[in-house]
Amino acid sequence: MQHHHLGRTALRVSELCLGTMNFGPATSEDESYTILDRALEHDINFVDTANQYGASAGVGATETIIGNWLAQGGDRREQIVLATKLYEPMSDRPNDRGLSARNIRLACDASLRRLQTDHIDLYQMHHIDRTAPWDEVWQAMETLVAQGKITYVGSSNFAGWTVAQANEAARSRHFLGLVSEQSLYNLTERTIELEVIPACESYGLGLLPWSPLGGGLLAGVLSVEATGRRSSAEMARRVESIRPQLIQWETLCDDLGERPSDVGVAWLLHQPAVTSPIVGPRTIAQLDGAIHATSIHLSSDVLDRIDAIFPGPGPAPEAYAW
Repeated sequence: MQHHHLGRTALRVSELCLGTMNFGPATSEDESYTILDRALEHDINFVDTANQYGASAGVGATETIIGNWLAQGGDRREQIVLATKLYEPMSDRPNDRGLSARNIRLACDASLRRLQTDHIDLYQMHHIDRTAPWDEVWQAMETLVAQGKITYVGSSNFAGWTVAQANEAARSRHFLGLVSEQSLYNLTERTIELEVIPACESYGLGLLPWSPLGGGLLAGVLSVEATGRRSSAEMARRVESIRPQLIQWETLCDDLGERPSDVGVAWLLHQPAVTSPIVGPRTIAQLDGAIHATSIHLSSDVLDRIDAIFPGPGPAPEAYAW
């Protein structure tokens, strides 16, 4: 497992980030512990969560599971770079959401309690809050850094211009600003290549792609379909919308002798702007597949074939202007 600097920082994170969204609603607490332990065995030191994760198990449930795992003792906390997020509503109360200074302070304290730790390594804004002035956001984040409760600040689902706006505002305050951006990025969703990736490269942000397999589209969905296993009506619609591409994709993966899910992660690992794709295994087998992806080398010819199947948008502004 290789480790890379997180953006322009000196912090080193594993080339895979363990996403934990399934912990609680889809993966039991005991199996979540097993997945976390396996990740450490393979030198995956980057663990990502969010305060709202938990779904049917209740908001905050995922952070609670991670906190219980950390509380088992040993040097687990020292081994990992722990990332969490805030923004999404945590209750019906109007102020338990967003990026107000009040919510940033209270949400951080609540996450620290659930995670059973005294600091968060990477505190991420889960979405842009268009009602929150940057001076308010950065003053609150600066206070948390000064208190030792967080170390770095990251964003998620930001546009390229909001990455620039946020970091220019931070620069004016002599604050480090954003060091990472989590974005939807996979072979079926390459829009961020237009503006977000150039912004991340310009400002020195580590790029953390989420949904690396397009919600299952790139994981061999046609093979699953052939076995007669049911999928949702929405997945069936998505498959039909790009069926010719998926046929070519799964044929290419067969030619390589690799599972489509592993090749999908490997493609991201071959993108120079990517720091660490976020893989969210429900099972140990899925984690093992993602780990295997780090050993897959894709030649330039194969990468060209993949680009022909799932072409990117091209550079901005040339992609949409003369």
